[in-house]
Amino acid sequence: MTSYSDPSRPAGADPAALADTPDEALRRSLGVARRRFLSTCTAVAAGAVAAPVLGAAPALAHGRDHGHGHGHDHGRGQVLVPPHKRGIILYTVRDATARDPLASDLPSGFREVFKQLARHGYRQVEFAGYNQHANAPGGASLESVRGARLLRSWLDEYGLRAQGNHGFIPSSWPLTAEDKDTFKKHLEIANILGMDHMGTGGDPTGSSYRADWDVAADKWNALGEIARREGIKLYTHNHDSAYGFLLDRGPLDDQGRPTRSSGIRKLEYFLKVTDPRLVWLEMDIFWAHVAQYKFHTYTAPDGSTRRNVFDPAGLVTRYNKRYPLFHAKDGVVDTTNGMGWDMVPFGTGDIDYTTFFSRVGLSNYRNPMVEDDNSPSATDPAQSLREAKISYDNMAALRRCRR
Repeated sequence: MTSYSDPSRPAGADPAALADTPDEALRRSLGVARRRFLSTCTAVAAGAVAAPVLGAAPALAHGRDHGHGHGHDHGRGQVLVPPHKRGIILYTVRDATARDPLASDLPSGFREVFKQLARHGYRQVEFAGYNQHANAPGGASLESVRGARLLRSWLDEYGLRAQGNHGFIPSSWPLTAEDKDTFKKHLEIANILGMDHMGTGGDPTGSSYRADWDVAADKWNALGEIARREGIKLYTHNHDSAYGFLLDRGPLDDQGRPTRSSGIRKLEYFLKVTDPRLVWLEMDIFWAHVAQYKFHTYTAPDGSTRRNVFDPAGLVTRYNKRYPLFHAKDGVVDTTNGMGWDMVPFGTGDIDYTTFFSRVGLSNYRNPMVEDDNSPSATDPAQSLREAKISYDNMAALRRCRR
C-alpha cells in the first residue's frame, strides 16, 4: 500500500507526539499551556475541554465565559468563522424539508427552508440527500439534473451556496458499471449545485484491521480520481469509531487477524495511504471528542497498555488542507452514556469551539456546518429551525482570543 506525502502537512509533525505524559497530553489538548491560556483568554473560553481520563468525566475548567453563546458581539478579537463560511447541514432541519406544506404554516420543503436559513444568516448549506415532501415545489425527489437546476435556482434566490452532500458512495468494489454511472450522476448534480466538495456521512470502513483500510484507500483513491476529473473534491465523514486504534500488530487470532496495535488511529492511517490530491475529510467535531473520551489507551505489540490521548484539533493542523469541512456539533459532558457527551445545539454545550477554531486556523478555507441530530422534535415542530437560529448566532459570535 502506497503511503502518500501530504504537501499541506507541516514538516516534522509526528502522530506519536500525542503519546506524552497525561499532564502534557492534557495541555496539548488545550492547545496552549494552561497558565498562559488563562492569563490571555480569561474573557473567552477559559475552560477548554481537557483530554478525559478513563472512568471519569472529561475535565472542565469552570471559569468559561458562556456569554459567546448568546450571539452578542462584545468586540473581543477577530471573528473565527467568517460570514460567508457559516453553514448548516440540512439533516439538522430534516423535519422541515420533509414537512407537508399543505398541512402546516411553518417553512416546508427545500425552498421555504432555504428562505428561513438565509434569514437566520446562513450562507452555506450541506445536503443530506435531495428528498423533500411530495407536496413541496418540485415534488418528492430532486435527485436529478432537472431537480438540481431547481435547487440551484432557489439557492441563488436566497444567496446560499451548496457546499457538499452526504450522498451516494458506491458499495461495490471493484466498481460495477451501474455504480460508476450513478456516482457520475451525483457528480453532475454537485456541479450544477455549485459544490466544491461531495461526500458521504459514513466512515470508509467499519473495520479495525489494516487490510480492510488498505482496500478502502484503493477504492477512495479511485473514486477521488473520477471526482477530480469533474472538478469536485471527494470527502469522507467520521464518527467516533474511525478515530479508534488500528489493529495491525501482535499475535493473530484464530482467523489470522492481528490483535494488537502500533498506536496509529484508523483514520490517521487512511490519511497516510490515500492521495492528498484525491481524498479529503470532513471532521465531525462532536464525534471526534467522543473518540477522545473513549479511545485513549491501546495494547501495544509487546502486550503492554499504552496511553495516547486523541487531540482532534492537532490532527487537523497536522493534515491541514485535507480537512476542508467540519460538522460543528456541540455537547455537554455526560459520563453515564458511554460516550462522554450528549449532543446539544451549537454554542450551548461544553466543547470549546473558540480554542478549536483558533488552533486549526485557515478560516477562509474551512467550511464548518452546524449539525444537531436531535433538533427535530415530535412535539415541537418549530424546534429545529429555531435551534438553527440559536446555533447560527452562537457561531457568528465566536471571537479569537486577543493576545
